[in-house]
Amino acid sequence: MKQSIEAPHNKLNELKATSICGNDISSSCLYVAALTITYAGQYAWISLLIVGLVLFLFRKIYGEVVGALPLNGGAYNVLLNTTSKQTASFAACLTILSYMATAVISAYEGMFYFHDIVHGLPLIPATILLLLIFIMLAVIGIGESAIVAVFIFITHLATLSLLVLACCWFLFNHGLDVFLRNWHLPVRSGSIIAALFFGFSAAMLGISGFESSANFVEEQKPGVFPKTLRNMWRVVSFFNPVIALLALSIIPLGIIDGHKESLLSFMGQTSGGSWLSYLISVDAVLVLSGAVLTSYVGVTGLAERIALDRILPNFFLVKNRRGVNYRIVIGFFILCVSILLVTRGNLVNLAGVYTFSFLTVMALFGIGNLMLKIKRNRLPRMEKATVLSVVVAISFIIAAFLGNMRLNPDAFYVFIKYLGPSMLFILVMLNRAKLIKWILYSLTHIGKPLKRFILTNMRLHRGLVKINSQELVFFTRGDNVSILNRVMIYVEENEATKKIKIVHISNAESNNQNLKKDIEVLDRAYPDIDIDFVEIEGEFGPDIVEELSSKWAIPKNFMFIGAPGDKFPYHVSELGGVRLIM
Repeated sequence: MKQSIEAPHNKLNELKATSICGNDISSSCLYVAALTITYAGQYAWISLLIVGLVLFLFRKIYGEVVGALPLNGGAYNVLLNTTSKQTASFAACLTILSYMATAVISAYEGMFYFHDIVHGLPLIPATILLLLIFIMLAVIGIGESAIVAVFIFITHLATLSLLVLACCWFLFNHGLDVFLRNWHLPVRSGSIIAALFFGFSAAMLGISGFESSANFVEEQKPGVFPKTLRNMWRVVSFFNPVIALLALSIIPLGIIDGHKESLLSFMGQTSGGSWLSYLISVDAVLVLSGAVLTSYVGVTGLAERIALDRILPNFFLVKNRRGVNYRIVIGFFILCVSILLVTRGNLVNLAGVYTFSFLTVMALFGIGNLMLKIKRNRLPRMEKATVLSVVVAISFIIAAFLGNMRLNPDAFYVFIKYLGPSMLFILVMLNRAKLIKWILYSLTHIGKPLKRFILTNMRLHRGLVKINSQELVFFTRGDNVSILNRVMIYVEENEATKKIKIVHISNAESNNQNLKKDIEVLDRAYPDIDIDFVEIEGEFGPDIVEELSSKWAIPKNFMFIGAPGDKFPYHVSELGGVRLIM
């Protein structure tokens, strides 16, 4: 693998980190109120308040997980450290799909709003141009692109606040007659419960983007991550219900249905005039563009992590002088453009991928939290979500998933069509060593002329050797043979490698009695895996991990430990990406 060029960069403060992920989640204010009113009618603001409650529960869930495992990757990271690599890869695949759909939808919708300002604008070429502009921002570095995100985020919040004030002034002058008429209209969806349920299901799109902060947590200053969760929760829990309530207070319900695609702009026109409507349209272009930037930043952190774990090729790990994985950014841009051209900007198809990917990722994160409690309970963390709150939060997500299946069955089928090829690629990457062996075995049974031609080309053999030669390291405190056997089972089921070093750091507190005999037993039990026992004097910590990683040329994410206890003097994040497998 080519050596990447590391470039030191400043960590993101609260405002910059919140702005990057906040542009995505706050852009929902442009469409989620109208979407919820479509299904819940006059009760839409209540459905949006319930969404705020669900998001409050997920604040604790995300805070606990990332507090215990503060590494890029979001749901992938927690599942990798609590379940199998295959399960974690499934979460990573869904997250990337969600980011792709987010980027394309946001860019296309942004150009749709811009089309109202600049008439005659070709939407698909303009969307590609916008994606290209933000690829340039992503490549120059997260610190520099965060400045753009801050400007967009502050402008968006100011515009929404101005709209709320204008609507309140309108109500002060005209009273609540419109709201009362809307309130007494027949309930949509047949009953209040059904209206609230389907409204809630549609409104869950209003928190898409909440998972983004966990995918670039390593770029944030210590203590910033939980603040980004709090800030995002405050923004959507206030603006989304308030905007829906104000819309129902100043515009008759039947007229709202006719302005679903640009409800906020119409609200501005009604409450403040043309200037406010125009300002909201400009703000929509900006904040939807900011959501594109969020997708680039989030997918870069996630893709780098899974490339380090050899799920994606090492080709994507090369960095530029600013420390950016530019090949990941360029690859993501190509995927986004290809989906845009294949779907021809069909937002219904893209929304299906977006909705179900996002909801599944949220559910998997909740499941990861439960697995963390069961398997990694000794890991120190700043806050904890109760088991009941996690179960309730997951139940809400499942309900929203089922509700969206009922509302948009065609969109669900589109989601499955996109998920299938994506998972196939991931499965090929995870099992590429077995596939190469199968191909080599098959080639030994074909005709001699072709056989001689193939055997003279040793690329497949070299590829297999390269995959199997990646050495792993497991640091042991002197564990018994049953625990070491579980380590070997994990390696056999999740890694393509055939080499592992079992390293014992000996000191006064260590226990190596019978350890050598146990490893000899394992060596006989797993003849296909080369086990190397190494004993080193010292204290286990970041320094010795760094020293051995450099000395043996083994990346830290291929070094494993059991879950440390409360007395362990270091946080897992200080070990540079060492994985927990026991």
